[in-house]
Amino acid sequence: MRSGRTFKAVGRPRLTQELRDVVIRIGSENLLWGYKRIAGELKKLGLYAGANSVKRILNEAGIHPSPEKHKKKPALPWTTFVQAHMESMVACDFFTKTVLTARGPLTAYVLIFIHLGSRRVYCSAPTHAPDSAWVTQQARNTLMWCSKQGIEPGFLIRDADTKFSASFDTVWASEGARVIQIPHRAPDANAFAESFIGTIKRECLDFFVCFSRSQLDYILRTWVRHYNTERPHRGRGIGNNVLQVDFRPARDGPIRTRRQLGGIVTSYTRDAA
Repeated sequence: MRSGRTFKAVGRPRLTQELRDVVIRIGSENLLWGYKRIAGELKKLGLYAGANSVKRILNEAGIHPSPEKHKKKPALPWTTFVQAHMESMVACDFFTKTVLTARGPLTAYVLIFIHLGSRRVYCSAPTHAPDSAWVTQQARNTLMWCSKQGIEPGFLIRDADTKFSASFDTVWASEGARVIQIPHRAPDANAFAESFIGTIKRECLDFFVCFSRSQLDYILRTWVRHYNTERPHRGRGIGNNVLQVDFRPARDGPIRTRRQLGGIVTSYTRDAA
């Protein structure tokens, strides 16, 4: 005799495609998170899956974010490391500019330092002899600049240029900053410094023929001051704003045009009403 009752199938609840997609997204974006950590993040989003289900989904997608304890953890991606330490990271690099002198053309070397968090830049005076004593002094000068800007560097990124002497690294280490040397022929590992150098050449130096170091120094100081305080920046996290921390837009008063370096540097301000 039939009782008329119906029975539900017992088993593992079906994993929706939405859940699979979110698990794969979180797992691929956070390679150091374990399966339980991902499951906890899912709960915040109103999605539920156990650690074993998360593991199965990621294994099927070829993603393995949580290695067994006896295995070596995967290296933290460089871009992830940089993004995590932006506020405490400074990068530096050299660039050159030819100076025409009575003795013929000479190469002037300039060393720039950029704070990744704020994008503000310190630029050395140019030199024809970037020896150990000179680069070491630039390290000291930059650290004083950092102190005035309220920047506490924990890391310095530099390339393998032989002009960076042991004493240069020692100055940074003495202030608690770890010097990170990027691999040979890997300019992308120092992308912020490389990008700044490209900008200052493209927007400023390419328009000038220099006849003395003092002329070049004046051009650099004028443009870098404009870059740090007046020029809007479109970089990620900057929002097309200026880098000056205490800048406040003025909405009243006549607009005034300010031109420097023969019009190469142009900015707009409002006169106080």
